[in-house]
Amino acid sequence: MGNRSRTEIVGNILDAANGGTSKTKIMYIAFLSYGQLKEYLSILIENNLIEYLDGDNKFKTTEKGLNFLKMHNQIEELLQTTTKNN
Repeated sequence: MGNRSRTEIVGNILDAANGGTSKTKIMYIAFLSYGQLKEYLSILIENNLIEYLDGDNKFKTTEKGLNFLKMHNQIEELLQTTTKNN
């Protein structure tokens, strides 16, 4: 898969958690180890990008997280366009 930036990993996690899902699904979708996932989830919760739904035992991307994801995807598109033009 190659090396990914932290921003790219955060984007993968937020995308995976969009709508609410379990730790295991996020781990598989974002291609992370359990240790990596715990570290990232802690940071994302602290920054209000993802929330833990206690009753459902799921993680869900917050509104702030969705805004981050939208901007991240726009930047990715810009970079791809720039790369194609060069």
